[in-house]
Amino acid sequence: MRDLLIATNNPDKFREISALLAHLPIRLYAMDHFPHLEPVEEDRATIEGNAAKKALETARETGMLCLADDTGLFIEALDGEPGVFAARWAGPGCSYRDNRIKAIEQMRGISNRRASFRTVVALAAPDGIIGCMEGRVDGSITSEERGERGFGYDAVFEVEGTGKTYAQMTDEEKNSLSHRALAIIAMLPVLEQVAGLD
Repeated sequence: MRDLLIATNNPDKFREISALLAHLPIRLYAMDHFPHLEPVEEDRATIEGNAAKKALETARETGMLCLADDTGLFIEALDGEPGVFAARWAGPGCSYRDNRIKAIEQMRGISNRRASFRTVVALAAPDGIIGCMEGRVDGSITSEERGERGFGYDAVFEVEGTGKTYAQMTDEEKNSLSHRALAIIAMLPVLEQVAGLD
């Protein structure tokens, strides 16, 4: 059985990715197996760059096969903000709710509420990047928080064609049409090949 390190310190992301990979005969490891490792600085200008950097640096530090992701929220009326800075849009040390409230405030009085979530997943071995895949979901920013589930911007992002925010969906619903799920699904054939399952 092949070992795979999910290179994130976010327990919500780890849980979501683990559920998406649960059917594969791969042993998953979280970053808490490596408490000595410093978090990788996400200083690239794109989500692709950050995902690749996290995957490769963590693979080299641990000697393991690593999967990392980075996600951006791109709001059309705000010229693509917060984009790659989605996780820390409301400032250093901000909470998920701080970011959601900023999104609601920034969009007050704006009729064009279109937005997209994009996630890039990168797979790396210590000797280099194996592959990168992207998932994208279009939707809109709501005028108030809706729903109690999920994390991040889930309560203010209504998925196109559903009438629901991610926070109003069950885990099964979200995992069937989230940006992260789409990126992981696109990566599955690569993971299966690397794990010798194809």
